[in-house]
Amino acid sequence: MAVLESLKDHTKEGNTFLSRALVAFVIVCILLGVLIGRLYYLQVVEYDHQAALSDDNRIQLQPVAPTRGLIYDRNGILLADNRPSYSVTIMKEEVEDLEEVLTELQKLIPVTERQLKTFRKRLKQRRRPYETVPLRFRLTPEEIAKIGVNYYRLPGVQVEADLIRYYPYGASLVHALGYVGRINEKELKRVDPTNYSATHYIGKLGIEKFYEPLLHGTVGHHKVETNARGRVMRVLERTDPIPGKDIVLNLDIRLQQATEKLLGERRASVVAIDPKTGGILALVSTPGYDPNMFVTGISQKNYTALRESDDLPLFNRALRGQYPPGSTIKPVVAMSVIDSGIVSPSHTVWDPGFMTLSKGGRRYRDWKRGGHGRVGLSMALYQSCDVWFYDVANRAGVDVMSSYLDKFGFGQVTSLDLPEALPGILPSREWKNAPAGVHGFRGLT
Repeated sequence: MAVLESLKDHTKEGNTFLSRALVAFVIVCILLGVLIGRLYYLQVVEYDHQAALSDDNRIQLQPVAPTRGLIYDRNGILLADNRPSYSVTIMKEEVEDLEEVLTELQKLIPVTERQLKTFRKRLKQRRRPYETVPLRFRLTPEEIAKIGVNYYRLPGVQVEADLIRYYPYGASLVHALGYVGRINEKELKRVDPTNYSATHYIGKLGIEKFYEPLLHGTVGHHKVETNARGRVMRVLERTDPIPGKDIVLNLDIRLQQATEKLLGERRASVVAIDPKTGGILALVSTPGYDPNMFVTGISQKNYTALRESDDLPLFNRALRGQYPPGSTIKPVVAMSVIDSGIVSPSHTVWDPGFMTLSKGGRRYRDWKRGGHGRVGLSMALYQSCDVWFYDVANRAGVDVMSSYLDKFGFGQVTSLDLPEALPGILPSREWKNAPAGVHGFRGLT
């Protein structure tokens, strides 16, 4: 051992240690300089940018949905209202095991497989983080209480109140008013995404769809402070939403209901129009359906029942049914043949109860068996004599009648604020020669 100790060079070892310590000190100084430089860069040079990022993490701008405008009839009777509804929602960011939470909720309240499927679809379509997604709507007080006492074991679950559309007269006005429903991706692409950032419902049919820009209103905003988990701590600023405008229709609900009562269970339609203004006083298509089923989403069972019903309740007979006009066009036909000089006002025909275009040809019957005898213009109109109109129509030809009927609006859509209306069919030479299906079904005028 004494020999080994004598061989050690303590001076050399000291120099080696000193050089290594110096290198380590230099490295530490360099790293400390880098750290100080980085700190200076972030705290001084990048202060404004980093402060903005910090505020973005801490402060969020949350949209606030406007209240939808109400709809009244001509007498001030409320036809479309907004009512509070409670729904159970889930915020994904606060849930560790989503499937476990869904299972626990199913033990507390009824949740169908279709509702689960729709929930997962909405979860993927969320517009922003920390946005709650509805699982089930229209909770009962008992269901709200069950969820409330179990909040402690349901992270991310909330019961939220929302105003949803309610139609107090149900099926009575569905074919005129239409209804609102949950907004989908296709509809979001054709509206202002900012103004609809907090909106869950949009007009789907009828008046609700046509006047959507008026009824919707303007979105508001709340500038809120949030914690690291995204939960709102306090509201810093408020910009209140502007409610949608209320609208008053020409419809008269009392006349509407009286008309429905007269029709009973028949498959029919009636439209009553104010001759002075052209406003629609009643628009009835029976049978109808309850639009309230569609607001928060109709079940597959109920929708299938409506779609497969022999009564076709989803079909709007008043706006989309293309029916022969019958004798209502006779005054226009009479005016067309007299105004164009085809016949004179004193023109008469002999009505034996039928008319033939050629001797021994097909008989076109009059509505009155045995006929009306000698018929002039006045009798043709007040007796609605078919043979007189057969005769003058044959003399005039299709071009004259088509021209005059077009001037009176036949074959046109005249309902200005009912977007589902189909035009009538106005026969003409062009219509006759067009390929089948271009101008609608042949034989309907």
